[in-house]
Amino acid sequence: MVQIPQRLLGEALLNSAEKNPSKTAIIVRGEEYSYSDLKNKALALASHFHFSGIEKGDRIIIYMNNSWETAVSIYAISLAGAVFVVVNPQTKADKLNYIINNCQAKVIISESNLQYELIKALENAESVQEAIFTGKMIQPVEASYKISEFNRVSDNIKNETLPVVIPNDLAALIYTSGSTGFPKGVMQTHQSMVFASWSLIQYLRLTEDERILLVLPLAFDYGLYQLLMSVTLGATLIIEKSFTFPATVYQRIEQYKPTVFPGVPTIYAMMLSASNEEEKTFPSIRKITNTAAALSAEIIPGLKKMFPNTLIFKMYGLTECKRVCYLEPELIDKKPSSVGKAIPGTEVFLLSPEGEKVANGQPGILHVRGPHVMPGYWNAEDLSNEMLKPGLVPGEKVLCTNDWFKMDDEGFLYFLGRNDDIIKTRGEKVSPIEVENAIYKTKGVKEVAVVGVKDEIQGESIVAFVTKFNHSDTDENEIKKVCANNLEVFMIPQKIVFVDEMPKSPNGKIDKKELKKNYQL
Repeated sequence: MVQIPQRLLGEALLNSAEKNPSKTAIIVRGEEYSYSDLKNKALALASHFHFSGIEKGDRIIIYMNNSWETAVSIYAISLAGAVFVVVNPQTKADKLNYIINNCQAKVIISESNLQYELIKALENAESVQEAIFTGKMIQPVEASYKISEFNRVSDNIKNETLPVVIPNDLAALIYTSGSTGFPKGVMQTHQSMVFASWSLIQYLRLTEDERILLVLPLAFDYGLYQLLMSVTLGATLIIEKSFTFPATVYQRIEQYKPTVFPGVPTIYAMMLSASNEEEKTFPSIRKITNTAAALSAEIIPGLKKMFPNTLIFKMYGLTECKRVCYLEPELIDKKPSSVGKAIPGTEVFLLSPEGEKVANGQPGILHVRGPHVMPGYWNAEDLSNEMLKPGLVPGEKVLCTNDWFKMDDEGFLYFLGRNDDIIKTRGEKVSPIEVENAIYKTKGVKEVAVVGVKDEIQGESIVAFVTKFNHSDTDENEIKKVCANNLEVFMIPQKIVFVDEMPKSPNGKIDKKELKKNYQL
């Protein structure tokens, strides 16, 4: 039989279920679900959507914690030809209402413990026709939408012919923070997401034997792609709600022996902090990956000790194209500050703000070319035009990341900072990342966030926020001494602020704006 190539997201599930129907696809809260279970449940829910009048291209919001039902919903929506929109369960009613109205969602899938926030968000959402819940529900007064129970509508496959979907059709909207204060919906087609999945699978050297541990939210594209890659390969995904309770995660590692652990720097810092008090190792894990923020070179030795059999993949990406580059793990000691080269099948280059190519070793704005680049932001042509620029081929669009990088003579990239993060002090441009990397060399430093603060004399002064590992006696003088040994004079922070804990975004990134707000800088 001729192997048909995967063109659509939903085809990955159908292919894996046909190849190995009884294999465990998902493990969540101690329950194991096979590929046959996932396919049948997703097809049943997809047929319900079609029976209810959902048409190709309609938007369906998933407002849930990481769960079996979330995974089912993502594939059901894909198979139905609709567009899935996974919204972080920490999102409050006003922001959720904005997303609902912005994308004109017709269905919301949620869970009973989120219903009070959701019901408030639905008060002025005329596009919604149905709200599907897991667990017990309350009946809102004069609700204009139908309320359904998840298991009831996803129990039986109806005799419905699902719509024809092609790779150019929209598969997902991924909402990300916007400069206006309102989130932007990044459009991704089946083609772009399938391409990205296979490119990631290739460079991460993943196989169908992997057991991937997910502690990141599925609303975060980094978390979402763990599901997509796992199902594409026919591997096993171990889903945790979050990393809020590390002890539970450690139990899952011991119980299920995962081989892949995707994380962010804040998670790794928490793990290393705990390991300093009680040494832990996780020998089953063969690959760990990092994105969302830079993984400092100083944290690498601790990770190697904690994960003795692992390959460490440093990566950089943004929602508008999923992933940009990665560093081969064999080079992590040779080029510890680099985030590597472009992912397979794509191209990157650096330009000046005026659009001119920059020489190797000089800072420039990173541009990305490839099938993974978004078509644009949902209903936001002006914002789209700010990010998508004329490409090398007539009619092509390339992604302008607005992030500053340097490239060495071998083509390896080094992240310097966001365009709006670059600190301008004493007439010089300072990369917060460079200063943070220097401070990480100080013994006892756990996390660092460097920001610029308006200064009448210097333009901006440099302030470093620092958290320490337990029992560390590191002080301001020691940090400034390390900075003096590693940085030019104008890059040394004028002020060091020690904090007990860094404010974090739902995706685990340090929230620098919140830091400045909290300390009235």
